[in-house]
Amino acid sequence: MSDQNVRNAGFTSSGIAAGSLASSLMSHEARSSGGGVPSGGPTSTLQAMGAKGTTHSSGFTSSGISGGSDASSMMSKEATRHGGGVPSGGTTSTVQSISMGGKGGRR
Repeated sequence: MSDQNVRNAGFTSSGIAAGSLASSLMSHEARSSGGGVPSGGPTSTLQAMGAKGTTHSSGFTSSGISGGSDASSMMSKEATRHGGGVPSGGTTSTVQSISMGGKGGRR
């Protein structure tokens, strides 16, 4: 179900859907970073996964992050960069929220 949730949010194989949660997230992220969407941020990560349909296989599942997965590695690295916690609105929390059908904790 997590791959479908990502597509439903507007991250699709043909790009970000106009008027979607994905376009809103992209706009917000671009404004907060000075006009561009950074590589490795929530928008680029979700779009790559939405284009390939790899959210679940990456370890972002509807029941949480799978141990030993790419998602758990991403979460660990992000927590290390932020002093031990995963920030709300960061890449890991946003991708996990959207993969579970949430709104992504927009900042």
